[in-house]
Amino acid sequence: MDDVVTTAAPGSAGQLLQLVRDGVAKTRPQLVVESGVSRAVVSQRVDALLSAGLLREMGQAASTGGRPATRLAFNADAGWVLVADLGATHARVAVTDLMGTVLAEQPGDIRIDAGPMQVLSWVRHRFEALLADLAPARPVWGVGIGVPGPVEHAAGRAVSPPIMPGWDGYAVADHFQDLGVPVLVDNDVNIMALGEYHDHWRREVDDLLLIKVGTGIGCGIIASGRLHRGAQGAAGDLGHVRVQGHDDVVCTCGNTGCVEAVAGGQAIADRLRAQGYDTPDARAVVQLVQEGDSIATRAVREAGQTLGRVVATAVNLFNPSVIVIAGDVSYAREQLLAGVREVVYQRSLPLATRHLQIVAPRLGDRAGIRGAGEMVVERLLAPAAVDELVHRSVDATPVVSG
Repeated sequence: MDDVVTTAAPGSAGQLLQLVRDGVAKTRPQLVVESGVSRAVVSQRVDALLSAGLLREMGQAASTGGRPATRLAFNADAGWVLVADLGATHARVAVTDLMGTVLAEQPGDIRIDAGPMQVLSWVRHRFEALLADLAPARPVWGVGIGVPGPVEHAAGRAVSPPIMPGWDGYAVADHFQDLGVPVLVDNDVNIMALGEYHDHWRREVDDLLLIKVGTGIGCGIIASGRLHRGAQGAAGDLGHVRVQGHDDVVCTCGNTGCVEAVAGGQAIADRLRAQGYDTPDARAVVQLVQEGDSIATRAVREAGQTLGRVVATAVNLFNPSVIVIAGDVSYAREQLLAGVREVVYQRSLPLATRHLQIVAPRLGDRAGIRGAGEMVVERLLAPAAVDELVHRSVDATPVVSG
């Protein structure tokens, strides 16, 4: 994550926890070797992490000739994270542990243009219902929200989102301030990219693009293994790149010829509806493709070709290893992918496409909640944040005199 403060002293409690979380060290002696600090310091800081509930002891490790060391493990059950992935017309909410593992989830239909009060109240009610069904209860440590529009991540608010009336400048965190925990907000495509990358690609590649083709079109960028948001959080706004030959098509942003207005799911649905089809949205288009309708199939493939012209430019500029094509229209599978691949491999430089993979998502519509959980967990468990948590825990310990 590009905005997480990770500065911490070498061998600090936060750094030791990171070594355990990453699987680099599993015992105190291993922590001594990997951290470079003394056995006494490691013992003291491990004890503090145990007291704070972030580590737990898991029995003895295999002996290497002396007294067996005690195995240490990250305690993912210390707390819960509440996450929501909000789309234009539907959403998914979930509760995760501190590893980002989804413990409970619920999809639902809610229109983002209903406004922040109605949508966030809907989210809050579903959070409460999910928490009520989980046992034993754990404290909530953080909240992560993804929304379908540009987000000023540091401030936690949407900025001039084209399809989100009433959300401009709205402080999403205020709706959850009574929880007293960090509330992080990001573009829905960014959290989807995080989810796909951390679950399936981080051990294989460093550079990935996730392109969501739903009602609109957006792009999440993983660069050198980290989410790239740009200076103001507007990186990846691929849907509003102009494509030639469509100057008569007006986009929701007010400009003409945007690829979203030409090849987005709603644009495809609108064109088919003009031909007599009952296609109110992208899902209806996908249903037709899955049923084998030739006109809908051609429309999706042509949309893929149009999108491919823009993606080819991104490939030449960014040189990713993997492009994940996600979103509602991606369920048309090979038709959309075929259109994108055809143009990208034709228009991009040979070196940029030599090992390029253009693939369907592996997490499907669950990528957003997985990524939102990862966003929050990485903030909560950044080494500097863990050091602060441990210090607070130690300061809160009552001193018994005698």
